[in-house]
Amino acid sequence: MTGPEPLPPRPIKALTRPFVRFMELQASGGLVLVLATVVALVAANTALADDFAGLWNATFTIDLGGARLSYPVWYWINDGLMAIFFFVIGLEIKRELIWGELRDRRNVVLPALAALGGAVVPVGIYLALQRSGEARAGWAIPMATDIAFVVGCLAVLGPRVPPALKVFVLSLAIIDDMLAVIVIAVAFSSSIDLLWLGGAVGALALIYALNRAGVRRIGIYVAVGALVWLCTLKSGIHPTIAGVLLGLLTPATAWVAPDRLAAIVEQALPRIREEGESDAERKEAAETLAFAATESVSPLERLEHALHGWVAFAIMPLFALANAGVAVSADAMGAPVSVAVVAGLTLGKPIGIAGAAFLAIKLRLARLPERTSWPALAGASWLGGIGFTMALFIASLSLPPALLADAKSGILLGSALSLIGGMTVLALALRRAPAPG
Repeated sequence: MTGPEPLPPRPIKALTRPFVRFMELQASGGLVLVLATVVALVAANTALADDFAGLWNATFTIDLGGARLSYPVWYWINDGLMAIFFFVIGLEIKRELIWGELRDRRNVVLPALAALGGAVVPVGIYLALQRSGEARAGWAIPMATDIAFVVGCLAVLGPRVPPALKVFVLSLAIIDDMLAVIVIAVAFSSSIDLLWLGGAVGALALIYALNRAGVRRIGIYVAVGALVWLCTLKSGIHPTIAGVLLGLLTPATAWVAPDRLAAIVEQALPRIREEGESDAERKEAAETLAFAATESVSPLERLEHALHGWVAFAIMPLFALANAGVAVSADAMGAPVSVAVVAGLTLGKPIGIAGAAFLAIKLRLARLPERTSWPALAGASWLGGIGFTMALFIASLSLPPALLADAKSGILLGSALSLIGGMTVLALALRRAPAPG
């Protein structure tokens, strides 16, 4: 005899299930990002160009009394919504350091050295091609990897990609993001206002104290987190750094352990089932049970799961729409800053990543990922040249408007060439049986 359904059926779940499954696919975020980029490029190269640019340049104002925030829409996206993107990066970094591959020092050596090589060599190539002038300020543009695109590419290749190679690429991308965050914090922060900086530090300390005191309401942390963002913005430090710091401060352990949850369930169920209990007592038991169930999952896991869809399918596509709309022309593609960016991404990234990995393995500092051949590693290294999101972000921070469009053209071309080259080499390398690691 079967019992009643645990929850009543909801017709909306049947309607939304295909969309939920699409959003859970690793490749989906990259596909939506590509679509947003194509829309932006089409709009910027047709009769819609002026209206499209006007949409992102329109001013949006928030008056907070002492702090009046009046910026173009694209600025709100780049410095506001992207702080949430960097918050998720902070969560990912902490997860990898505590539970992931980065918790074991032996697993860190190869992706760390490869990421360092993949940052230094592109910067060197860029500066070699830009020996003077304002364009030298864009030296950091080709050093970062777009993790969404790379994950999408690996997902397209499916089970043919050795698991160890996936771990290497994802670890490399995480460390790559860490290097990019450091560069943004150090190189692209303006003159520091110590009063506002003190406010940001104080708000971060408050978040730590609230967590230690056992405060679990997300709304309180959102409010204090918004204060951290505002103080960081006004201090002269780029506000996306606030997102990373908040992510790193997020607790990675559950407040209610599994055995304690089981005990709470055993205590609550009789109170809910007992006919003699009042409605108020049943409600109290249900609320206790709901709270314990929620707190049996760490805040880091809950937030990462909750924000994944918003970042992948709203924030990053909005960023692409606001930043990837450049007028495509032969002159822009052949401009010196564009050539330097393309060379940094398509040559510097694969040479730096694969070269550093080769040296580390030959010097016995690390081992080739299990069941991964050298051609497969080379193909994965080439995918590292897909700079896109982070490259566009750094370009908007570092270059004046006169050079920004040329740099964006180089980013789009370099990322496209890296995607084509990396996927071609990987597909050919994975046709053969992978070499033993």
